[in-house]
Amino acid sequence: MRASQDELTRTGTARRGRRRGFAAVVLAATLALASACTGGGGGGDKGSSWQGGGESGPKAAATITEPKADAKDVPAATTIAFTTKEAKETTVELKDSAGKTVEGELQADGKSWLPDAALGYGETYTATVTATGDDGKPATATSTFTTMAKPDKQVRVTSFLGDNQVVGVAMPLIVKFGRAIPEDYRDDVQRRMTVTAKPAQEGIWHWVSPTEVRYRPKEFWQANSTVSYRVQAGGLPLGDGWYGRSDLAVDVKIGPSFVMTVDNRAKAMTVTKDGQVVKRILVSLGKKSTPSSSGTMVVIEKLRKTVFDTREELGPEDGYRTDIDFAQRLTWGGEFIHAAPWSEGVQGKTNVSHGCVNVSMKDGAWLFANTRIGDPITVKGTERKLQNGNGWTDWNMTWDEYVKGSALPYEPAADPSADPSGEPSVEPTP
Repeated sequence: MRASQDELTRTGTARRGRRRGFAAVVLAATLALASACTGGGGGGDKGSSWQGGGESGPKAAATITEPKADAKDVPAATTIAFTTKEAKETTVELKDSAGKTVEGELQADGKSWLPDAALGYGETYTATVTATGDDGKPATATSTFTTMAKPDKQVRVTSFLGDNQVVGVAMPLIVKFGRAIPEDYRDDVQRRMTVTAKPAQEGIWHWVSPTEVRYRPKEFWQANSTVSYRVQAGGLPLGDGWYGRSDLAVDVKIGPSFVMTVDNRAKAMTVTKDGQVVKRILVSLGKKSTPSSSGTMVVIEKLRKTVFDTREELGPEDGYRTDIDFAQRLTWGGEFIHAAPWSEGVQGKTNVSHGCVNVSMKDGAWLFANTRIGDPITVKGTERKLQNGNGWTDWNMTWDEYVKGSALPYEPAADPSADPSGEPSVEPTP
């Protein structure tokens, strides 16, 4: 297993009504994954459950429920699901037809085991589950099955963030699918999505559309933390005969806490870094006819030089074409932080922009040098509220609102610092 001190692995917890040919993976809150990820066994007939009878037999019993013995066309994303009785310890071993062991992890529900990667297509595997009771005698069950042929209809899974990218404390993790995922398949997808943060931080996945799901923590990411996320979608049924093309794994680093807050009444921005005020910047926001949006936004992209051309959108009379320096996009609708030397005389006094946050050339350069993609900015007191979906508005929702976008029920996390052993906490999350 790959957990290290203070890490928190987040995955799905509940199964909804639909049944398919693979087992649900469900994490319970407090199980320390002390059982071996793979284990020995042997002795059971193919597809059998084994339980002792009489004084000399083991007290424990084991049965493999999925995949069934001799099953064909098993999805490459299958889990090994099983039941046990009177088991003090349970181990699972999966081997391919050449006898090579497949790495994986026993899930915290104590009833399933998930390979580290999708199985090969058209391959035969043998699963062995061994349950040992307090009498020390093992009971073993085995199941040999064959995976499906490689499907023609595959869905690409991509991450917006690149591996080892450094981002701001408000950066949502963004996963996109090349095809819309039907609503009744999203729970299975979410069960295969895990986030590991060091130090541990509570969070949840939220479907913003049928093709995009995001993850944010309950509070801003802790500064300088590390985050890894995986999507085990390879071979996963995604509806209408489509399957996930491959698994996805990304590691990112969270930068310093760089937070911008703009007060319309004061016409000023306050900048804090790691909780300390480091700068106060005069601003000019949107005029009454084109007000800036009030709400919490995130820096989406940074452009050292660009051109704003609104002539087609606003028409020849109101439209304009202007060279812009130090532009940082906040909304898809065109609100930016940017340098505006033409409004420096009224910055701190009057709103004259078309909705952007105007700052001086000097302050624009300073901000541009210090911000990262994913840094948050909150604008307060303007005539217009930020519309959710107009940018990365994940932080413009309350936590309760965000939770509603999960395909799985939410279970609050336990305090990861409550474990006196110092071992990583494993908790449920949708």
